[in-house]
Amino acid sequence: MFNPNVSFKNAFENTNLGHLVNLLCRALLLWLFFVSGWGKVVNYDAVAAYMGTVGLPSSLLPLVILLELGGGLAILFGFQTRVIAVFMAVYCILSAILFHAGADDANNFMKNFGLAGGFLLLTVYGAGRFSIDHLLEK
Repeated sequence: MFNPNVSFKNAFENTNLGHLVNLLCRALLLWLFFVSGWGKVVNYDAVAAYMGTVGLPSSLLPLVILLELGGGLAILFGFQTRVIAVFMAVYCILSAILFHAGADDANNFMKNFGLAGGFLLLTVYGAGRFSIDHLLEK
């Protein structure tokens, strides 16, 4: 009996196509966080003030920027992917709760939890063959 799930598994599991899709997913994640991190750099004062509205010290902003820009690049290149992905997942959940918990921002709240799920998948499965991690683990 034909099972499409098995067909997809065979097409993607431990194949170059699967590893290429993994790289594409990491690039899409980088795009989101790179744009967001860069926006925080160019609007530093406004973002710092916004952080203060939820009781966070603006001294955390450089760490947020480092995580978004540096963590995003690390995810793209597949460097320490599992470790960085855990930090990114926690960051997504915390930012959802702190900044997007209102009913008027439910889409961003759910988006952040969805991103956390993607990062947790990277934690479990890693960056794949097309990554620095793969080279270092050999």
